[in-house]
Amino acid sequence: MTTVDHIDLPAAHGARGTVRLPGSKSISNRVLLLAALAEGVTEVKALLDSDDTRVMLEALKHLGVNWSRHEGSDDYRVEGVAGRFQVKYANLFLGNAGTAFRSLTAVCALAGGDYTLTGVPRMHERPIGDLVEALRQAGAQINYLENAGYPPLHILAPTPNDGEIRVKGNVSSQYLTGLLLSAPLLGRQVTIVVDGELISKPYVEITLNLMRRFGVEVKRDDWASFVVPAATYKSPGAIEVEGDASSASYFLAAGAIGHGPVRVEGIGRDSIQGDVRFAEALARMGAEISFGPNWVESRLACADRLGAIDLDCNHIPDAAMTLAILALFADGTTTLTNIASWRVKETDRIAAMATELRKVGATVAEGADYIRVTPPAKLTANAVIDTYDDHRMAMCFSLISLGGVPVRINNPKCTAKTFPTYWDVFKSIAQ
Repeated sequence: MTTVDHIDLPAAHGARGTVRLPGSKSISNRVLLLAALAEGVTEVKALLDSDDTRVMLEALKHLGVNWSRHEGSDDYRVEGVAGRFQVKYANLFLGNAGTAFRSLTAVCALAGGDYTLTGVPRMHERPIGDLVEALRQAGAQINYLENAGYPPLHILAPTPNDGEIRVKGNVSSQYLTGLLLSAPLLGRQVTIVVDGELISKPYVEITLNLMRRFGVEVKRDDWASFVVPAATYKSPGAIEVEGDASSASYFLAAGAIGHGPVRVEGIGRDSIQGDVRFAEALARMGAEISFGPNWVESRLACADRLGAIDLDCNHIPDAAMTLAILALFADGTTTLTNIASWRVKETDRIAAMATELRKVGATVAEGADYIRVTPPAKLTANAVIDTYDDHRMAMCFSLISLGGVPVRINNPKCTAKTFPTYWDVFKSIAQ
């Protein structure tokens, strides 16, 4: 049964079926911003309908971008402004949408207006100082309205500078994505240099891929520096959003836990999203994975249980959360490393994951950038899982029920951030 504040999932002993994924959040918000900045009109097909995309759409409307939704579909028409927002004064509320907040900070900082960017209390705890410092090198005028290094922000028209821009790469790849997306607004060739190791590289690859689709080809020297040419975004005419590879991880995991097969449609072997490589990690744990051009399928291979792994998760930071749940169904101890970015997401995901895993009987150790999970001999039934207003916590812990134990998930509506129909879809495959 579902109430306003929780959902009770009954014990399930298998998972089987086919799931059509909603559009990728990462692709959806990037495409919307690129379409807004481009010359011409863009038809965006299969856009994700979620809290985060609604935040971006509303912000673009406040900035004077005209868009419309085709009746009865998730297709949109976006009229580009050729890099010049018509509205030069706006207050933008961006909720807890990190992809929207970081990219719009960068774009607004170089757009020549007076803008205030705010969010929910958790967003005001998520660091943004490294991005602000990088933008200031380009001449941006950004002031902190509360605590230095964190939103909310007040942005004034820039005084453009020449020279390269340097940004730290070890906190969030969204900083680099924001700089890349906004660089063409400077009207000159821009070199962006990354200080230190760049985390979550596949998300930057998505950005580069989509910028290319909109006519701006970025040259990179490995992952250390990026040269953005003096160019204007041009609409490709139409672009279709892939299914969300991070969301696919829950159903592929369900196929492995519940013996499957479970097929997810909307991503495939040619996906531009790094989280599609979650399937590789799942195969290492003992699942049987099949790929098609627009689908991935999973089932448990020969063994009754999965096997534990040690994995550097830099390439799949969001989907790696699902691996922490899969550790409950594996023989041995699973260690996931290079996940420091979990600490600055919708919640401190390392601490939250450790706390909730212990409720179902796991032995958990955590550090600054790792989590280590040893499964219990038997899962604790009827655990009450707190989700910290984090959509991925809610979706991850739904998988507990496939271990044959009932579980209660608090605040299930938080999945609306990226997957509003998640609970109905999950119910359709759980047996």
